[in-house]
Amino acid sequence: MTYTKVKVKIVSPLFKTKIPLPFYATEGAAAMDLHACCEAPIIVPAGSRASVPTGIAIELPGPELVALIFPRSGLASKHGISLSNAVGVIDSDYRGEIKCLIKNESDQEYIVQPGDRIAQIAFFPIRKVVWEEVTELGVTERGEGGFGSTGLNQLEEDSS
Repeated sequence: MTYTKVKVKIVSPLFKTKIPLPFYATEGAAAMDLHACCEAPIIVPAGSRASVPTGIAIELPGPELVALIFPRSGLASKHGISLSNAVGVIDSDYRGEIKCLIKNESDQEYIVQPGDRIAQIAFFPIRKVVWEEVTELGVTERGEGGFGSTGLNQLEEDSS
């Protein structure tokens, strides 16, 4: 396993006393949990959104790396809490505080407590592309089929 150094700036006085730095919870974890860095609970009414600060800003080593913010599956399955932008993108030139734009898809209010794990951050390599305009694309078995064209259940298709 190789590690890449990412600079982290603490932007809240709550950090390290009440809020830990993100860390990998297990050896096999692909992402680190981000914690709500707030002095008071944040109430997110049913069907509403809220911006939750994390108390940190980061400096990625260059444009070959991106940090992506994902929802936590436990919050989504148990409470209907997700991210309003699906996946947050932290570009290599962004230096502001990371904030999680959470949305409450349930029919009950949700209260984010200080220190709650609200999202997760993972790091991925980036490949930039140069467009090559063509008149035709290569042929595949799937072709232009999309939006369910491969079916719902492979077992049903195999038995027909």
